[in-house]
Amino acid sequence: MADLPTNKRNETGRNAGIVGIAVNLLLFAAKLFAGILSGSVSIIADAMNNLTDAGSSILVLIGYVVSSKPADREHPYGHARMEYICSLFISVIVTVLGIELLRSSWNSFMAAINGGEAATYGTLALVIMIASAAVKLALAVYYRAVGQKIDSDSLRASSVDSICDVCSSAAVIVGILLTPVIGPVADGICGALIAVYILVMGIKLIREAADTLLGTSPDIELIKMIVSKIKSYDGVLGIHDLVVHTYGFDKYFASVHVEMDAARDTMESHDIIDNIEADFAQNTGVQLVIHLDPVTLNDPRVDSIHEKLHRIIDELASAYSCPISLHDFRVVFGVTHTNVIFDIAITHEFPLSNDEIVKTIREDAARSLGEEYNLVITIDRDYSTTRY
Repeated sequence: MADLPTNKRNETGRNAGIVGIAVNLLLFAAKLFAGILSGSVSIIADAMNNLTDAGSSILVLIGYVVSSKPADREHPYGHARMEYICSLFISVIVTVLGIELLRSSWNSFMAAINGGEAATYGTLALVIMIASAAVKLALAVYYRAVGQKIDSDSLRASSVDSICDVCSSAAVIVGILLTPVIGPVADGICGALIAVYILVMGIKLIREAADTLLGTSPDIELIKMIVSKIKSYDGVLGIHDLVVHTYGFDKYFASVHVEMDAARDTMESHDIIDNIEADFAQNTGVQLVIHLDPVTLNDPRVDSIHEKLHRIIDELASAYSCPISLHDFRVVFGVTHTNVIFDIAITHEFPLSNDEIVKTIREDAARSLGEEYNLVITIDRDYSTTRY
């Protein structure tokens, strides 16, 4: 998370978008002029690449403007995800352009094979392409610096895209230098290379934008911060079932189960929970909702059962080299039988099915605890939950 306030971050991002629009439109005009003058498909293709970059900068600008709007009745979590939606639009535009430029380059290549004339490059076209590469390199450095300052994935991606544009312009320059050597096919070949690059980048950007909209794993540093901060509170014995959702930059909503001593006064425990939630809202920007899980301590019977079950589960985890954690443990003693209730968390990579895991644990528990203990097990396998 960036140190800048959200409004300052949005202003900085908008300014970067404006710079990108101006630079890319200037490069587009210069390259289009050089391409028309020389009749070069590869230069025109590179000019169109700059035009899409300008469009991308416009969408980035729109994204920062809309995402800065406050929450309303229709959008209670704010508008920050507009950045992601704009990224998806940009990705689609880039991909369609790549397909069209590949078609044009193929036509140019086939025309050259059938006896077409080579593009006529002059010194002006070469100077424009070299200057374009230098400007794009400077823009990449600018994007990266601003992206690091405001922690913006879109600007960091724009920096990488600008570096790739430098390589694209370099390919055109190579084509200009090779045309006198290998003939008119050089223009179509270099144009096709640029088109393939644009197409690959477009598909990659679509996947990244789609992943973000679908929901990806939260940043590990954010998870570590949340866990360590909650555990730092007096009375917190442990946490589990932490779920984090993001609705854009610095828009985090999380829920977690916090274990506390069951013997502690309920109102006191609830007060601690309230303080933790308020602390997160005021100092981290994370809107945290906590579920209190009471844990029985200093009961020899419960501790003995807990220890034996932990041993069973640790052995099972070791046997398959997959982590298993036990939580929400409680015991309800009865006259004819005793219910032992707990959850276990595993990943989808665990090789046994849920039924096989429960069967194994119950068989081992019957030998270790006795037949009078009834195990009520809830299995949390990543995001799916099943109770047995």
